[in-house]
Amino acid sequence: MANLITILRILASAALLFCPALSPAFFAMYIFAGITDALDGFVARRTGTVSDLGAKLDTIADFALAAVCLCKLLPILDLPGWLYGWIAFIALIKVVNIVSGYVVKKGFVSLHTPMNKATGALLFLLPLTLSCIELKYTAIPLCAAATFAAIQEGHFIRTGRGE
Repeated sequence: MANLITILRILASAALLFCPALSPAFFAMYIFAGITDALDGFVARRTGTVSDLGAKLDTIADFALAAVCLCKLLPILDLPGWLYGWIAFIALIKVVNIVSGYVVKKGFVSLHTPMNKATGALLFLLPLTLSCIELKYTAIPLCAAATFAAIQEGHFIRTGRGE
């Protein structure tokens, strides 16, 4: 059941491609995807069906939602150059973490640390706040949290902690 909920998030992410950015349909599908993100892990723990497959599927679903949102939102947002640079830096750290996972653990490693979850929550809230809070006020704390989470995740991967 939990994996089915995660698959619904992937489908909701795909549906977002067909919704105009920041439209009521976009927000409805986006919030649905967010609910499934919170629900799948809860259901897996509650039903005792937590699995490596489910964790990997969750990571894929998170990536799909983030990628679709970037595709939909970046063209309509006026981001300063420094913010593009910071986002690229975070992405680079995440790529290094993926490579490190393959080197250290001989496979894909995705750690659902509390800091990664907090960053995900902040990232989820970002589109919901665009109409009432200027991006420059939300981007700095979000990128700071994401940078810390990515560095921490890399440290945990390389030291074997946080699993």
